[in-house]
Amino acid sequence: MSARSLAMAVVGHTNTGKTSLIRTLSQQRDFGEVADRGGTTRQVSAMPLAVDGRTLIELYDSPGLENAPGLIETLEQLPGSRHGGPERLRRLLDDAELSRQFDQEARVLGLMLSVDIGLVVIDAREPVLEKYQDELAILGMSARPLLAVLNFTAHADSRENQWRQALAEVGLHNTVAFDAQVRDAATEQHLFQNLVSLLPDHQAVLQQWMDHRTTEEQQRQLASLQAIARLLLDAAACRLYFQRAVPDDRERTLEQLRGRVAEREQACVDTLLDLYRFGQDDYQGDALPLDDGRWTSHPLDPESLAHYGIKTGKHLGAGASAGALVDISTGGLSLGAGTLLGAALGAGTGLVRSAGGEWVDRARGRGRLSVDDGALKLLLTRQLALLDALTRRGHASTRSLVAELPRDWQSRALPATLRRARHHPEWSSLNEERGAAEPPESAQRELVRELQS
Repeated sequence: MSARSLAMAVVGHTNTGKTSLIRTLSQQRDFGEVADRGGTTRQVSAMPLAVDGRTLIELYDSPGLENAPGLIETLEQLPGSRHGGPERLRRLLDDAELSRQFDQEARVLGLMLSVDIGLVVIDAREPVLEKYQDELAILGMSARPLLAVLNFTAHADSRENQWRQALAEVGLHNTVAFDAQVRDAATEQHLFQNLVSLLPDHQAVLQQWMDHRTTEEQQRQLASLQAIARLLLDAAACRLYFQRAVPDDRERTLEQLRGRVAEREQACVDTLLDLYRFGQDDYQGDALPLDDGRWTSHPLDPESLAHYGIKTGKHLGAGASAGALVDISTGGLSLGAGTLLGAALGAGTGLVRSAGGEWVDRARGRGRLSVDDGALKLLLTRQLALLDALTRRGHASTRSLVAELPRDWQSRALPATLRRARHHPEWSSLNEERGAAEPPESAQRELVRELQS
C-alpha cells in the first residue's frame, strides 16, 4: 500500500461551503475566508492534515464553478475521443485563450487532474438544476473518484432526497451528509470511511488519520474535564474571612470572593477555548451567556443567581453558622456552655468538624465566606454546557454559540468530591495565599470520574 500523502480537492459550485468544510475537517478557524456571498475563494489553497509533523492528507480549497453550461459546450467541441475526458480537459488548459475565458473553472480542472480524489460539496438547499448536473459531468471527466458531500442537510429547505436521486442518475452513489458548520466525530469518521472504500491503496494513511482524530478527541475531552475539575475544587475549597468589627468589611470581602471566582472561571473558559482551537472573538451574543469569549455575568453576581432561581444559602454571604458564639475574652460562651454543648451534640460529629472552625473564627471576631452550593452547581453546569457546545461547534461556524442548561440541573446533587473539598481550604488557590494551593491529584481524578458519569 502507498504510504505517500493523499491529495484531495474540495470542489463544487460557488458558495456551497467548500472552505467551511476544510475549516471543520482541519479544525482551523482561520483557514481561507468564509462569507455569505459567492466567489470568496479565487485561488487554490492547501491545508495539510498532519500527525507528528508528517503530512498524511493535503486538502485543496478551490474557486467555485460558475459557468458550467458554457464550459461543457466548449469541451464537447474540442477534438478528442468521445470518452477521453482527461484529454479534453488538458486541451482546454493548454489553450491560453480558453484558460482566460474560463479562468476559475480552469484552476479547478487543473487541480482535479493532479489529485487523488475530489470532494464535491453540494448545497442541499438548492434545487437540482441543469447547471449543477453539468458541473458533475465536467468533474467526472477528470477520471478521478468523486465523493459527494451534501451540506446543509439539517436545514428546513434541504432537498437531500432529490439530490441523492440526481446523483445516482449520473452514477455518483458515494454520498455523505456533512454539515460543514457542525463538529460531529461520528459523521467525520463516516466521511473518511467512505474515502477508504474509494481509495483502497490509501487505506493505511486514512486509518492512521482516523485513529489520530479519535485519540485527539479523547485527550481533548479529558483535558477539558480536568480543567473544569480544578476550577470546581478551587471554588468549593475557597474560604475568605472578614472582620466583623470593621464596617463594610463583609461586603468588600464578598466582592473579593466574587472577583476571584469569576477570574478563575474565566481562566477555565480560556483553557477550553484553546483546547478546541477557538478564540475569544468566535463568540457573539449571550446565549450561554458568553460574549467575546467571556461570561456576561459573574457566577456569584446576585442578579445572575436570581436569574437562575438560586437563593443563596448559608455559605455565600454570611458563612456557615451553628448559632452559638464563643467569647474567649470572657472565658465563657455568649449563650452558655450548655447551649454550645447541646448544639454540637445535636448537630452530630460531622457538623462539629465542619463548623467547629467557624466557632473559633467567631470568637476571634472573624466571619467566613465561601461559595454557596447553588452557585457551585451553576459553575459546574455552565462549564459542562460550554464543553458540550464546543464539542459540536464547527470551525467554520459564524453563528452565536448556543447551549442550554439542563432543566433539572438545580435538583442534581453536587459530586461527593466537591462536598469533601469544602473541608480542605488548603486545596484552593483562591484563598489568602493565592496560587500556593493545589488539590491532590487523587481528588482531581475522582471528580473527573464523577463528571464523566
